[in-house]
Amino acid sequence: MIEPLAKGLRPEKYNSINEVINFMVDEHASLPAFSCFGRTLSFKELDDLSSRFATYLQQETDLEVGDRIAIQLPNLLQFPIVFYGAIKAGLVVVNTNPLYTANEMEHQFKDSGVKAIVILESFCDKLEQVLSKTAISTIIVARLGDLQPGLKKHVLNLGAKYLKKMVPAYSLSNAIPFMRTISAADQYSVPTNSGAGDDVALILYTGGTTGFAKGAMLSHNNLIANMMQLRARCLLVIRDKTENIAAPLPLYHSYAFLLHCLAMPYAGNHNILVTNPRDLDSLFKLLKNTRVNGFVGINTLYLAMLRHKEIAAVDFSDMKFCGAGGMPMSTSVAEEWENVTGCEIIEGYGLTECSPVVSVNIPGEVKLGTVGPLVPETEMRVVDDSGVDVLFGERGELWIRGPQVMLGYWQKEDASKDTITEDGWLKTGDYVEITEDGCITIVDRKKDMILVSGFNVFPNEVEDWVNRHPDVLECAAIGVPNERTGEAIKLFVVPKDSEVLIEDLTSHCKDGLTAYKIPREFSFVKDLPKSNIGKILRRELRD
Repeated sequence: MIEPLAKGLRPEKYNSINEVINFMVDEHASLPAFSCFGRTLSFKELDDLSSRFATYLQQETDLEVGDRIAIQLPNLLQFPIVFYGAIKAGLVVVNTNPLYTANEMEHQFKDSGVKAIVILESFCDKLEQVLSKTAISTIIVARLGDLQPGLKKHVLNLGAKYLKKMVPAYSLSNAIPFMRTISAADQYSVPTNSGAGDDVALILYTGGTTGFAKGAMLSHNNLIANMMQLRARCLLVIRDKTENIAAPLPLYHSYAFLLHCLAMPYAGNHNILVTNPRDLDSLFKLLKNTRVNGFVGINTLYLAMLRHKEIAAVDFSDMKFCGAGGMPMSTSVAEEWENVTGCEIIEGYGLTECSPVVSVNIPGEVKLGTVGPLVPETEMRVVDDSGVDVLFGERGELWIRGPQVMLGYWQKEDASKDTITEDGWLKTGDYVEITEDGCITIVDRKKDMILVSGFNVFPNEVEDWVNRHPDVLECAAIGVPNERTGEAIKLFVVPKDSEVLIEDLTSHCKDGLTAYKIPREFSFVKDLPKSNIGKILRRELRD
């Protein structure tokens, strides 16, 4: 049975994201919308600045409705201004990982056909390398200190360039400073035939564990529906027009984007942008000096915070909501976080192709080890390798159908047909188990599965058990070729403080894992390769 959305959450009352933006401004004009480096923009100020940006795009560039514009920024105030402004101008936004290599940038820009880009100056040297191979004609360069008051602006800009050496030399002759694009008088007008309904609003590129990433086309309807689906869970614990929500996950990431650029602004809540979540000292300074009511991270971030020297100095009494997504949460980390902070971690699950939210635990009824039940208006099937439905408690691939499922992959009709069935089921590529009350347990990605002597081994299961060893900080399991068993499990281990003996780890594994799931090789490392959001990159370990 599909859980319906409450009457007040019906997405049909909005036909476009532009209409959602208008609601935000009309309803929350004087409230704080976004903060970064201590500067706060109200919803009215955000609307004014984004309209000025839209005016610049309409009057000073050759961009037309439906053209693509890339945003290659960390969490800065410029990000929501550019996103809302681009939508107002009828453009399609392409979110780009700021840490992409030049090669990855070239692929994404060529594949999506972007004609414009808003980019932080720190990444302009890489853009220079690939610009001639793209269709980009409009380049807008942002700086860390943009939108900051007098002295702070210069401190941030000069510090980034000369102290931290974050701005390599580059030459982009036709680049425009971001501040110039918001300096003109606001003469924005809604363009004819601007995007709405099933028109593409956003292209998000999947991680691409093999080969090049593909662009998931998300429509206005997709994003508005998923905003309301996520809101249905948030309303159980977060009030409107009241809360301060920290944003350490990068906004280019699908979950952070939906939460901080749509769901929380729609609710009239205040989003505090964390530009560099790896700078834990600054993150803890924020938590100690600001009333933070909500926080969304991933397992590696929560673990790093628990091990930080300042964790005991933070007052978490105002924290109502801690969310997790993007990678599986370790049960041990979730339990320790709640013991230390008093706030449970509400784990959810999603994927870029689903805008991205598919399921979220019910606040106050969290079932550790699961990603909770489906959000409203969503259906699921769990099937075997032949596409036949399996019983409750049996493992199979998760298929999803709902209003949040993407239109398809950008200019990849065959891949779209392989992923979405004719009757609308999206094949997630994730192995799951479902309890009788509808809670989903993610077993692993199909592509990460290890085959040992014909038995399927899911890395998450091995990692979750090994992470319970008192001397292990974190670990990652991969499959390596083995003449006898086809594949064997190799485990990369980051010790806590003391030395860890292989004999101890093997003994620990024997206590909780079947024989074929026990690693045969161990490698002790100082850290594990991670994405910009902290997700462990098994593909780099395999490489």
